[in-house]
Amino acid sequence: MKHSLLIILLACTSLGVLAQENNYVSEVWCPDLGNGKYKNPVLYADYSDPDAIRVGDDYYLTSSSFGCLPGLQILHSKDLVNWHILGAAIPTTVPPVETPERPEHGNRVWAPSIRFHNGTYYIFWGDPDQGVFVVRAAHPEGPWSEPLLIKEGKGLIDACPLWDDDGCVYLVHAYAGSRAQLKSVIAICELDSACTRALTPSRIVFDGHEEHETCEGPKFYKRNGYYYIFHPAGGVPTGWQVVQRSKNVYGPYEWRTVLAQGKSNVNGPHQGAWVTTQTGEDWFLHFQDVGAYGRLVHLQPMTWNEDWPVMGVDKDGDGCGEPVQTYRKPNVGATYPRCTPQESDEFDHFTLQPQWQWQANINEKWAWYAGDKGFVRLYSYPVPADYKNLWDVANILLQKSPAPHFTATMKLTFTPDKRYIGERTGLLVMGLDYAGLILEKSDNGIHLMQVSCKEAKLGTPEISHATVQLTDMPASEAAKVAKATDTDRTTVWLRARFTDTGKKIQKSEGSHDQMILCHFSYSLDGKKYQPLGEPFQVREGQWIGAKVGTFCTRPAIKRNDGGWADVDWFRISK
Repeated sequence: MKHSLLIILLACTSLGVLAQENNYVSEVWCPDLGNGKYKNPVLYADYSDPDAIRVGDDYYLTSSSFGCLPGLQILHSKDLVNWHILGAAIPTTVPPVETPERPEHGNRVWAPSIRFHNGTYYIFWGDPDQGVFVVRAAHPEGPWSEPLLIKEGKGLIDACPLWDDDGCVYLVHAYAGSRAQLKSVIAICELDSACTRALTPSRIVFDGHEEHETCEGPKFYKRNGYYYIFHPAGGVPTGWQVVQRSKNVYGPYEWRTVLAQGKSNVNGPHQGAWVTTQTGEDWFLHFQDVGAYGRLVHLQPMTWNEDWPVMGVDKDGDGCGEPVQTYRKPNVGATYPRCTPQESDEFDHFTLQPQWQWQANINEKWAWYAGDKGFVRLYSYPVPADYKNLWDVANILLQKSPAPHFTATMKLTFTPDKRYIGERTGLLVMGLDYAGLILEKSDNGIHLMQVSCKEAKLGTPEISHATVQLTDMPASEAAKVAKATDTDRTTVWLRARFTDTGKKIQKSEGSHDQMILCHFSYSLDGKKYQPLGEPFQVREGQWIGAKVGTFCTRPAIKRNDGGWADVDWFRISK
């Protein structure tokens, strides 16, 4: 009887938590204007290469997660404007597992497609080093199956299926030039009915070299007897959206450009998903690359003209639309409350909350989610033997940047092992360049540093810009041989304030990024904050936006235990 009661209580608690998270509204970005309209982007965060579907009255979206875990985060919405994070389809490990604790920056899960067919949810994606994978589930919350490699091949990316009327299943995909030595083409193969293997070799159906260089990210649809391939072209920051159609699955295909920047301020509007509401309206979700914050998700109205789609607003009637900044919300037959993806975390749960991702395949020894105590404990974990900086450290816990202007603050208690030096923790802003407020146990106590590291993936060392001594180590012999339980324990509040300066920095010819600056400060009482160090120019990661979070490490020396960092809370505010 007690066991049954416990199950009921846990179920009620889970439902209560889910309901609370569904109603989370960000202080820093909410696309629902509250007057029947919305503003773009509907997701001011790096949900790169988005794909979405409608199942009944519910909408589900997923995106590229590369080597970040949990992977394939799944978002849910009732109206295409208000979204929350439902969970993830790859909870702990993405193949290969031979290197479970080494970050795979920019690799693994590229441009997924989410589909629902005959009662089953599917997500397909291309791994540029291995081939096309699929996972499946009876419910979007999971559990999801283990990733299955269904088409092996170097350079196969951006996979999307189509179940045809005659029962055949086709798969459209692109090629990554970095692995396949060929790009700017779209290909199709046939799958078995269970979607477990490819039945045919891939056949190239479109060559974009002359007019649509860097065509990739295809999505496959069928309407009114036409096969449609929606795909971007022209490159991530400066490209446009193309739609092809044919009466035959293998072509020949004719094409049109249906969405481009035009006179708007939305560069490179392309790659995403066509969805149709319950009331018959058509909409298109796509991304915009803004640089440091990554690829943000926009929502465009979509209409049809003689079996050709037009996205955004076609002001001159040429069949190619421009992105909208604000627009009326989709008609889904009802009105729903505002909500946004989860950000702040009080760490009062017993599992990792869905806004967080580790930098690599997850090791269960990295953290204890002590929900009853109201904190997450990060254990100091050894860095790689060839450690140069945090780029190759796996146990870094991060979440996406959520708005043009925001503040990330965390309360942290650091308890290093007193027998050793070199354990570290802190607040981190992670990208190709990174910076942070780092607490480190040294031979004379604990000090707080503001550090930065430029071109981290090249192995460059960190630079310390300012240091504050937080504790002093007694010089007695007793201190040198102290037990692990005899510790220095330091509580500190760490803060990073992000600001979009409104300035542009040139990235390449015809491409500019927004300049984002981050200022760091700290507090010893949670009330008065002192600035520390230098402003940091935030930079994107490898195919992802900059992230913010925390970590706890120790040197690569074999020991049987170490210290830890207890994170009481992590809050996103204005």
